[in-house]
Amino acid sequence: MRKVLYIIGLFNIGCCIGAAAQERSTHLLDTGWRFYNNDIAMPALAQPDDAGWQKVTVPHDWAVVQNFDMNIDQQRVQVVEDGEKTVQLRTGRTGALPCFGIGWYRKHLPVTMADTGKRIFIEFDGAMSRSKVYLNDVFIGEWPYGYSSFSFELTKHIQFGKENIISVRLENKPESSRWYPGAGIYRNVRLVKTAPIHIAHWGTFVTTPVITEKAAEVNIKTTINAPEDNKALITLVTELYDAAGNKVGVLSSNNKKDGKTNFDQTIKIKRPQFWSVQTPVLYTAISKVFSGNVQTDTYKTSFGFRTIRFDKDKGFFLNGQSLKFKGVCLHHDLGPIGAAVNFRATERQLVMMKEMGCNAIRTSHNPPSPELLAICDSLGLLVQVEAFDEWKYGKNTNGYGEFFDQWAEKDINAMIRRDRNHPAVIMWSIGNEIREQGMAEGKAIARYLTQICHNLDSTRPVSAGFNNHNGAIKNGLADEVDLVGFNYKPNDYAAKHKLYPGFTIYGSETSSTVSTRGEYKFPVVETKKPWYNDYQVSSYDMECPPWATTPDTEFEFQDDLEFISGEFVWTGFDYLGEPTPYNEGTPAKSAYFGMVDLAGIPKDRYYLYQSKWSNKPMLHVLPHWTWPDRVGQQVPVYCYTNYPSAELFVNGKSRGVKKKDKGNKYNRYRLMWNDVMYEAGEIKVVAYDSTGKSAAEQQVRTAGAPYAIKLTADRNTIQANGKDLAFVTIEIVDKQGNLCPRAGNFLFVKVEGAGQLKALCNGNPIDQTSFTSNYMHVFNGKMVAVIEPGYVSGEIVVQVSGGLLQAQKIQLNTGKSN
Repeated sequence: MRKVLYIIGLFNIGCCIGAAAQERSTHLLDTGWRFYNNDIAMPALAQPDDAGWQKVTVPHDWAVVQNFDMNIDQQRVQVVEDGEKTVQLRTGRTGALPCFGIGWYRKHLPVTMADTGKRIFIEFDGAMSRSKVYLNDVFIGEWPYGYSSFSFELTKHIQFGKENIISVRLENKPESSRWYPGAGIYRNVRLVKTAPIHIAHWGTFVTTPVITEKAAEVNIKTTINAPEDNKALITLVTELYDAAGNKVGVLSSNNKKDGKTNFDQTIKIKRPQFWSVQTPVLYTAISKVFSGNVQTDTYKTSFGFRTIRFDKDKGFFLNGQSLKFKGVCLHHDLGPIGAAVNFRATERQLVMMKEMGCNAIRTSHNPPSPELLAICDSLGLLVQVEAFDEWKYGKNTNGYGEFFDQWAEKDINAMIRRDRNHPAVIMWSIGNEIREQGMAEGKAIARYLTQICHNLDSTRPVSAGFNNHNGAIKNGLADEVDLVGFNYKPNDYAAKHKLYPGFTIYGSETSSTVSTRGEYKFPVVETKKPWYNDYQVSSYDMECPPWATTPDTEFEFQDDLEFISGEFVWTGFDYLGEPTPYNEGTPAKSAYFGMVDLAGIPKDRYYLYQSKWSNKPMLHVLPHWTWPDRVGQQVPVYCYTNYPSAELFVNGKSRGVKKKDKGNKYNRYRLMWNDVMYEAGEIKVVAYDSTGKSAAEQQVRTAGAPYAIKLTADRNTIQANGKDLAFVTIEIVDKQGNLCPRAGNFLFVKVEGAGQLKALCNGNPIDQTSFTSNYMHVFNGKMVAVIEPGYVSGEIVVQVSGGLLQAQKIQLNTGKSN
């Protein structure tokens, strides 16, 4: 274990961006796919007749468009509570969607006689799962892990001038996941054509070993593939460009070698602009390959200048400045559109996290999409990239443990070589809560995986998340990683720091508070094992599972212990599957852990974290004030704000000023009026700044009967590319325009013009209406419609109606991007 770990200098994005060069061409294989949700006989592979197959576009998730069924993938799980082992029959663990079974994809490849002499590759960003790839009737290769990116060369089996059919067989087995994995070719696929002499797949590694305000050194390691009989001189010209497109450095190197050629170049530049969470400045390295005097390839790599350092006593430093991780864990699904990656949906999630004050993302518990990392680079979000949720000894009957021995090194290699140029990535995680924490083999496996990571990338530390931290310490596993991640152990931070002063510790998974947007339970008390017969939980943010804590508990330790590098909260968004606390025999199909619900609507807890993490002045009041069933009963009023004090008024009468203090953890981070008796009307909270001056106020009024529908789009103009999305929030309001916070009206959504309805979601974890339905109940007054454009510019009209409510319309515009 390193006593103090210093990681100097950063780089950035390292995934290949196929450039428009003389010889390299990259074709996104998104349209023209056929899909068959069953197995087929092998001789049928090369048959061109796929008329009975479904037409789909990729990325594609075959399960999310289907109906929920609580019988799907019921799992028997052994749990320990109060020292006793019991077996639970868990329903909804993987989202109650039909993501299991076999699916085949087929596509005719765009290869012509003009491509003769080129090298042809196919690249998959991810396919769920156990993928087997065929070209015509020839088996090309396989990759079992659904979260890994991979590439195969097709050249030897391409029939130039003839038809070429790529076929992909995928299989998800039951009991293979602890959450909704998605199903299908759910990430992007590309066909890449290159000259015989070209830069290899993920063939650049950019680091910045020396960085000062005045100058920096950029090291670029480049791998070039050439024919075994190559006799020509290979020249590599690397040009560096800043964010404005100005050339800031160039270097030319040559080598006369056949087969694989490695170049190692160092370029000095003046006055580098630093990448940070506030100023995420990106640079570009353009690599040009020449065979003799003929250019054969151009390849772009995005990167950034930054330094990272972890100190066992002082925490984390970015560019020499102390910085706590204000992080969240994110699963890979995108709510109502499932696992199929979509740039805009991913961007929307990350922008919401950034606006909350979040500065870091943990990709729980698997390598993410390339889109997520590119967006984090551009927004200034730090990232922990995680490899596995299990090693040899699996948590699932058909989980990754089946493949670990043969594939772990390959999967880590793919993860790191793809992602090691991203400046946002600051650490690698080799596992989450793996069973080997308490096993004798744990130390040796951790050493093996950590060494693989160090060999591929010596510039970043390696970590793992421990929920059995005592077991991982006892068997030596914790000694083998550079950073020791504690899952749900805030009360033990200080003790372990004292006992093991060489450990660099952070909260790798924290809190796990559960809540349902717009639901409030009485009395308001901290509860470690909530259960209500309506299968909801309270949005007063005081409820969590037995192993977890409320946010305020973790806040205290993060604030009081300098050596803790920060936290990654479980989770930023609700996700499909794992519906704790309603795991057994309930209609719940999605999680309650998120700060934002499944539809992308913030819960109250979003604002609690914003009040703690953001420097932007804010004020949020809860609960709603429509309680006809609680007249004359207590309804506590909470205020989440980063102002130091606030005053509550109920129907114009002051209920006193509250100030934040360290008397207890809740008074430290919340302003609470616990003895308010409900009476219809208005509550108003006025926030005061440090001088005692009124700085902000918020009113919440008692709502009348549902009267109208209100529509709000996140963007009124979107691109006509078949992929961009608009998210339209639908609200039920009274005559005065107040949200009806308990409304459950049944609404229909109709979309006409240059787009279509892609999905509906109301954020209710127990609503089993299909996401692809055109009708749904609003939940606590709200839901979201996801609108997808076509490929032709024009207008999209979204109309929402229901019952006696007057129908409302909103117009969106689509246009071609420049």
